[in-house]
Amino acid sequence: MQLFEVLGILEADILWEPVDLTLEIEKATAADLMSDVLTISPGDELLITGLTNSQVVLTAEMADLKALVFCRGKRPDQDVVEMARPRAIPLLATKLHMYEACARLAMRGLPGTSGTVW
Repeated sequence: MQLFEVLGILEADILWEPVDLTLEIEKATAADLMSDVLTISPGDELLITGLTNSQVVLTAEMADLKALVFCRGKRPDQDVVEMARPRAIPLLATKLHMYEACARLAMRGLPGTSGTVW
């Protein structure tokens, strides 16, 4: 699934541009504990989270995540956005709750990370 499809499915906003909307996303995970995120296998993954601090961007970089989605209408501060930009980590924000975001993506065929509870 490409990032532009995720954007539409989640009715999300892009938090910095330009972003490569053709970025291929192969699976997704959802977590608020960044220690859990570090245990997933790296790859073409999308992280859905309610956390908006700088640790999310640093964890995404360490875990080689392709993009971040902030759920429940949360948006990170500008310094977090500026931290993601040079790392080329697209940031999206949706008003959907985490469960709804996961369900919508799963229903459209995007698999979850092995071991992830949707």
